[in-house]
Amino acid sequence: MANSNAPLGVGLIGTGYMGKCHALAWNAVKPVFGDVARPRLELLCETSEAYASARAEEFGFARSTSDWRALVSDPAVDVVSITTPNAFHAEMAIAALKAGKHVWCEKPMASDFADALAMNAAAKESGRVAILGYNYIQNPAFREIARLIGEGGIGTPFQIRAEMDEDFMADPDTPYFWKNASSSGYGALDDFAVHPLSLIQRLFGRVERVFCDMAMPYATRPDGGDEARAVETHDMANLLMRLEGGLQASLQVNRCAWGRKGRIALQVFGSKGSILYDQERMNEVELYRADGDARQQGFARILTGPQHPPYDRFIPAPGHGLGFNDLKVIECRELLRAIAGEPASVISFADGLEIERAVHAAARSFEVGGWVEVA
Repeated sequence: MANSNAPLGVGLIGTGYMGKCHALAWNAVKPVFGDVARPRLELLCETSEAYASARAEEFGFARSTSDWRALVSDPAVDVVSITTPNAFHAEMAIAALKAGKHVWCEKPMASDFADALAMNAAAKESGRVAILGYNYIQNPAFREIARLIGEGGIGTPFQIRAEMDEDFMADPDTPYFWKNASSSGYGALDDFAVHPLSLIQRLFGRVERVFCDMAMPYATRPDGGDEARAVETHDMANLLMRLEGGLQASLQVNRCAWGRKGRIALQVFGSKGSILYDQERMNEVELYRADGDARQQGFARILTGPQHPPYDRFIPAPGHGLGFNDLKVIECRELLRAIAGEPASVISFADGLEIERAVHAAARSFEVGGWVEVA
């Protein structure tokens, strides 16, 4: 069993939006939590030597390379952060696991289900820790929701509604980029839906049946000058689901939702109350309890604070709020717990595979126009 206080050598592949989030987390996990050794930021990989060198200096990595294979085989690297576009996840993760490294890979697992299966098989065979970047489950607000439901705070849950909306593709003049290509996956279904599915899975278990409809609001996007290129992915999807145990659930996702910036809304309706949550107000939970004087019933706003761990590790005072990058720091700490053989709250490759099953079943449902069993 690994020692949680033994410093791990970190390799980072990719330095875009999520690459920077990983780098910030690796840099912050020691000062925030204090109970771990400071990771050694060993090696960073980018597409060119010059760019890799510049980013390594910015992010605090000792060395840089433009060869990701050299990174995953480097003896000083113990754990690999993979933050590249989806199409590269499988090859990189499998190579890292075969080289005996732990893996922290951004979601989704892969564009192709066979690749996701191969990733999970490689993780099992390696005996290493392999997790996916579903950091929304780390929010102290979400942990409070899980506690409330687990303790019967709203009675027996019987319906779940979820949404994820952003507007970064709402403008038809937004240029074509890799998320519009079929090599990235289905579109909003696996780019977005996987996040609320991770919340639903953590609270209520796996999806058993699904009915899905998808839509493409813009058939083409600008591709330089007056050129237009056909869009190959769907930016909107609606899902009806039955979860294990018979729970009814619905999910709507939209990458073209003007005005929505980072919405992951979750509503849980139970026999004795309801819970509402929205990622755009990520430090709040609304709770309705159907007991007591009816004249005084109403939704109560729970504002997260030091009484909702690990909020207290960041800020000692309530009302100041955590942010997206803070959730990544918490996820990093959970990864270190898992590597040390301690109980950890993570989405493993095995957990992620169940999310992928639901996504690919939803895509099949869209193709056949009916309900599909999640095998």
